[in-house]
Amino acid sequence: MSQDIDPLVLVVDDEPAQLALLSYNLKAAGFRVATAKDGEEAVLAVAEQGPDVVLLDWMLPRLSGLEACRQIKASPQGREAAVIMVSARSEESDRVRGLDTGADDYIVKPYSVAEVIARVRANLRRLRPVAVGQVLEIGDIRLDPIAHRVTRSGASLHLGPTEFRLLAALIERPGKVWTREALLDRVWGRDIYIDTRTVDVHVGRLRKALCGAGGEDPIRTVRGAGYAMG
Repeated sequence: MSQDIDPLVLVVDDEPAQLALLSYNLKAAGFRVATAKDGEEAVLAVAEQGPDVVLLDWMLPRLSGLEACRQIKASPQGREAAVIMVSARSEESDRVRGLDTGADDYIVKPYSVAEVIARVRANLRRLRPVAVGQVLEIGDIRLDPIAHRVTRSGASLHLGPTEFRLLAALIERPGKVWTREALLDRVWGRDIYIDTRTVDVHVGRLRKALCGAGGEDPIRTVRGAGYAMG
């Protein structure tokens, strides 16, 4: 994984053995893992923890995987998460139904753990490419998460760890307006309680580093909302 905060995967399954197996292997692959044992618990966990990927079993007590998927995708915290539906239903109509509900991917049981991890990574390449080591560029700015290196017009920039993570979040989603609260969650983590004004301080430091040798400021301040790049 990169030096960005490792992606969080929420595993939802009512079978303890499957929950333990997937949790163990995902952690071994470098992911942070949260778990839920039913659909209602899954919806609540998404709201509270904002996972990057949700592995969601179809057959769940209290609230089916399909209904949980609908509610997750309708929520602010779950809208941008990748929901991977997991089911023993292998008919094409079942796959279509799952995807039409809002799922981003569909895995049929029985599955191999290697396949699950590969699907998680594939979805993260779309959502959080920096977290899986993908080099990103916007304009003349280039960020290499493996080498932990940022250049502008070919010249190396010296960023602190926080500024690096902040740039990674902004560059992954060009044009997306990040609220200060969302940046706190992504860059510092949900378990850290810091004043939102801290974001402004680090954005200022990032701007100074990016524009130190000249060039336009690539970060937009959106009044009353937050920050965006591009």
